Amino acid sequence: MKNILMITAVSVLSVTTAFAETAPSDVTFNDGAVMVSLVGASGDAAAGRNTFKNRKQGNCLACHMNDDMPGEQFHGEVGPPLSGVGSRWEEAELRGIVTNAKMMFDGTIMPAFYVDSGYERPLKKFDGKSILTAQQVEDVVAYLLTLKD
Repeated sequence: MKNILMITAVSVLSVTTAFAETAPSDVTFNDGAVMVSLVGASGDAAAGRNTFKNRKQGNCLACHMNDDMPGEQFHGEVGPPLSGVGSRWEEAELRGIVTNAKMMFDGTIMPAFYVDSGYERPLKKFDGKSILTAQQVEDVVAYLLTLKD
């Protein structure tokens, strides 16, 4: 029994460490959607909720209304309300929108949160970097999937 547990643990560890994070320049879009996790696993919805409302990370509330966060101030009205978004979009579509909404919606003003080049007017601190990490993208997607009608 001890040997079986050891083999299982080594197998799980091998699978976990075998997946490399997808770099921003290597993300593949399929009609705007990103079919595969950027980190090889689902995100953490609680961490995604924090990134969503963090004014220095996702800052999603600057543009979107979200009924799940009534205690947060200054919900935006530029983007569509996100209440129920998990019922309207599939996981791959949400991943594509958060990664680079311009691949899904031509002409959108929503920032591309997981690109590291091609900014029209980048802030110096974002030059060569993405706004969110791959893990943060997956976390935000996991959170958005919890917002059901």
